[in-house]
Amino acid sequence: MSLIVEGFQSSALLSQIDEQLKALPEAERKEQVSKVKGVYQFNVKNKAGKVATWTFDLKNGAGAVHKGTVDKLKADIIIEIADEDFVALADGKANGQKLFMSGKIKVKGNVMMATKLDVVLKSLKDKAAVKAKL
Repeated sequence: MSLIVEGFQSSALLSQIDEQLKALPEAERKEQVSKVKGVYQFNVKNKAGKVATWTFDLKNGAGAVHKGTVDKLKADIIIEIADEDFVALADGKANGQKLFMSGKIKVKGNVMMATKLDVVLKSLKDKAAVKAKL
């Protein structure tokens, strides 16, 4: 199932994250899950004011990214963010703490889970960069 939602830059990014996660050996995927142990729900708002939701499961199995919410998964953290801020954050061009302090990220649930996500995104991005160089 495609993670792409028309009109959302972050959907391509989440699709890329999903592909990078799936490209990892299962042992590495399970290691990421054991480090994080959480389910993230992203409610992303685009410039047109529409909201799309993705669920990032780093609590069960070898991890997965889903479009929308997943009935059997209860989010440990719900993050509300603008599309362009999410892209900037994932690309390392924005600081999550600064976005949170300025009210550009709203978090419900286990706030400490947000810090773990940054580590995972950076790890996946670093692995993708290494792969791209090969």
